[in-house]
Amino acid sequence: MNHQALSSFIWSVADLLRGDYKQSEYGRVILPFTVLRRLDCVLEASKPAVLAEFEAKTKAGLNPDPFLRRASGNQSFYNTSPLDLVKLLGDQDHIRQNLYAYIQAFSPAARDIFERFDFYTQVERLAKANLLYLVTEKFANIDLHPEVVDNASMGLVFEELIRKFAEISNETAGEHFTPREVIRLMVNLLFIEDDDVLTPGSAVVRTIYDPTAGTGGMLSIAGEYLLEHNPQARLTMFGQELNDESYAICKADMLIKGQPVENIIAGNTLSDDGHGGRKFDYMLSNPPFGVEWKKVEKAVRQEHEQKGFDGRFGPGLPRVSDGSMLFLMHLLSKMAPVVNGEGGSRFGIVLNGSPLFTGGAGSGESEIRRYVLENDLVEAIVGLPTDMFYNTGIATYVWILSNKKPADRKGFVQLIDASGFWQKMRKSLGSKRKEMSDEHIATVTRLFGDFIEAELVTVFDAAGAALGAPQLVTGTDNPPAAPEGGKLKRVPISRIFRKEEFGYTTVTIERPLRDEAGNPVLGVKGKQKSKPQPDSALRDTENVPLTEDIQAYFEREVLPHAPDAWIDVEKSKVGYEIPFNRHFYVFEPPRSLHAIDEELTAVSASIMKMLEELAE
Repeated sequence: MNHQALSSFIWSVADLLRGDYKQSEYGRVILPFTVLRRLDCVLEASKPAVLAEFEAKTKAGLNPDPFLRRASGNQSFYNTSPLDLVKLLGDQDHIRQNLYAYIQAFSPAARDIFERFDFYTQVERLAKANLLYLVTEKFANIDLHPEVVDNASMGLVFEELIRKFAEISNETAGEHFTPREVIRLMVNLLFIEDDDVLTPGSAVVRTIYDPTAGTGGMLSIAGEYLLEHNPQARLTMFGQELNDESYAICKADMLIKGQPVENIIAGNTLSDDGHGGRKFDYMLSNPPFGVEWKKVEKAVRQEHEQKGFDGRFGPGLPRVSDGSMLFLMHLLSKMAPVVNGEGGSRFGIVLNGSPLFTGGAGSGESEIRRYVLENDLVEAIVGLPTDMFYNTGIATYVWILSNKKPADRKGFVQLIDASGFWQKMRKSLGSKRKEMSDEHIATVTRLFGDFIEAELVTVFDAAGAALGAPQLVTGTDNPPAAPEGGKLKRVPISRIFRKEEFGYTTVTIERPLRDEAGNPVLGVKGKQKSKPQPDSALRDTENVPLTEDIQAYFEREVLPHAPDAWIDVEKSKVGYEIPFNRHFYVFEPPRSLHAIDEELTAVSASIMKMLEELAE
């Protein structure tokens, strides 16, 4: 049974709840019961050994916890009750009390999961509606044993359930999880340059962190990727999550994987950093974008003003309407330092288009971009196709940042336009209508890994018809030749820029205030004495690229049109923006007037002929 069929089967419990629960409340029952059944199945094989060890160590007056962990097959959780979901069905009259006892017998970390779900409230409600036995029976008959449903499939089941729950509740599913192919792409980009980690047999230990962990999908896929390439490597996972239900599922997933669950923290990452002072080797995040941060504004501004660069938000603060760049700075603060060429971090973060260009020189957004570019932290930005996420169809971008750039990347930023790398899904899921195939992901990974410029070349014949699919051509490839009378259409896919090319200086251009006679008005005292006074109505600004000399630009672009103008040097500000789409825009000249005229003549003649036929 695949994960979609399994999640549909689990969701069929909704038939029992209909009438006693609103549709938007179904998930409050289904999600915790799914987690409970999964834990139930995972512990089934070791249950007799755990019970025997519990009795022996309790009689001996010893703390049974470390012994029970070992007895449970080195799981980081266990249950000391002789009951399980199947046995609960044997005593229908006392199922509520027995279910409570069963939950209480879990180890503390597992118990916390059900507290986060507010599970006891649902148990009481189900009992009053005479539904508790029926729901328990339904889940007891679902086989979620690890040999039947592996961890990866179980993660997909949780995500599918949450997506359905979020759609019914009109909530934002994208705040809970990220499409798997996007995570795979990010993980590929994160690890591709680290041969020491990926080399089989290399027993390295690394840490990975997600400040918006959701159900733990990003952490899980990163772990699976590393295990696939190097089974001896160990990846310790850390995370923080605001939503209680997502946190509970993430924690359950980490429990089953044997990860230290104390590394997953509940709470708001921006106002209460659950991993203060800790640094990580790798980081991934898909923060909510376009969401205001007014609720945590006081704490964030206080940290920015009081701690500056010693805190997380030193570079600047974005506008309150979108807090995604706060997560970018949070991740920057978690980067491990590079010491004697060792250490350092790399992270990937999903952002919308706004952080690329919103805010002029001197604004919070521009200062954040200035910080990451001037400190040479941006390795690449990948533009994704639209309609890739479950809750939004807007354009999104993956930023890859690192403080351990390879020598050939130092001082450069790679932009990759993968907006055309998609295939249509057989069935839309919310706003998600497109997906990236394995081939698409491999192509983007290769462009990034090889650090090369590339373009898609389409060959057209003399009649203007395309001859085959576009071909990917890199700087080292020989482009195809156009047939006689035909042409080539070249569209850039990967481009490499010096980091300075994204910077500019905003200079203020002043022109003199004039009296009624047309003479410049001069200052009469202080520094302005005998100097022309500026006319605020004629004031203008110019953005001069950092790669150009300001005075030469002024003399070339301004003085020919305004000979009396001057630059107010004190008002000059340095800004940065990344006009992603502009760098991939290809101008297509419009058709000639002659061609348009010929087409109109042909259409007119066709219409006249049809009218004549009707008149006969």
